[in-house]
Amino acid sequence: MASLDNIRIFVRCVELGSFSAAGRALRMSAAVISYRIGVLEESVGTRLLTRTTRQMSLTEPGRIFYERCLDVLDAVERAEASVAGAGALPRGALKVTAPLGLGRRVIAPIVSEFRSSHPQTDVRLRLSDHLLDLVHESIDIAVRIAHFQDSSFTMRKIADVKRVLLAAPAYLDRHGVPARPNDLLGRPCLLLRFPGSQQFRWTLVVEGKQVSFPVSGPLDADDGDVLTEWALAGEGIVLKPAFEMAEHIAAGRLVVVLPGYPCPSVTLGVLYPTKRMAPPWQKDFVELAVERIRRHVVEALAHLRESPDLQPRLMDQSHKISPKPDGNEKIST
Repeated sequence: MASLDNIRIFVRCVELGSFSAAGRALRMSAAVISYRIGVLEESVGTRLLTRTTRQMSLTEPGRIFYERCLDVLDAVERAEASVAGAGALPRGALKVTAPLGLGRRVIAPIVSEFRSSHPQTDVRLRLSDHLLDLVHESIDIAVRIAHFQDSSFTMRKIADVKRVLLAAPAYLDRHGVPARPNDLLGRPCLLLRFPGSQQFRWTLVVEGKQVSFPVSGPLDADDGDVLTEWALAGEGIVLKPAFEMAEHIAAGRLVVVLPGYPCPSVTLGVLYPTKRMAPPWQKDFVELAVERIRRHVVEALAHLRESPDLQPRLMDQSHKISPKPDGNEKIST
């Protein structure tokens, strides 16, 4: 009979793609991981993984075994969750990530409220405008504003969010008002930069088609709030979700640039793992986050009641995003 611990190690190796990555996640050495996989293979009587110095891959029996292991672990977690509230408070650690601005204004404030009803649950909050690798970072819940393409996660979709190009009146006085997308070329633009960022090209809808334009500027940062401060100071044009900038737009501190050439909307949603059963307290955090994010978006856009074209399409639905074979999340900004 295969050890449940060894099955968990095997599944983690497949999810993360290597013994060393699984070892870091599980706080074991790669040598121990290799030994435990060897014990598991001996117990089931077949090789599960093909290993070379460069890569690791599932054998055909390993692929079948992996799929069955996911069912086993789901059943075990359901059983544990079913008795978790019997005489004991929910206990565990929850690792959450969110964009810096939305995380500071919405997610961080709800942590105290969540822990008041889940006092023995630890929350590890990672705020970053850099899209973390959710599998390798062992993230339980992720708030995202992005184009979702492929993922091993389920997404709770909150809204299709409008994005706009914005500049301060002082900037437009100095550089002139762009009349067409090509006018962006060579103008100072404020870019969100981090490894993998695609914001060196901005996509606009021109005559019904999405067209990408290369943009550049002397200032970039990996914090969206910094870009907002620079835009307010007249340093350049910035691309931002409309709800984040609604108050500045309504007050006239920032002006929408190229309104006739809209940016494609992005999805605002909450991600959580598809492949394993989440404990009830994790689902409680998702529900709280979805409710507060929705409220925040609605309240922010109340400043733009006279601009229906900037209003988001609010929704509340969950669906699985088709997984890639390697299980990694693929998101473009």
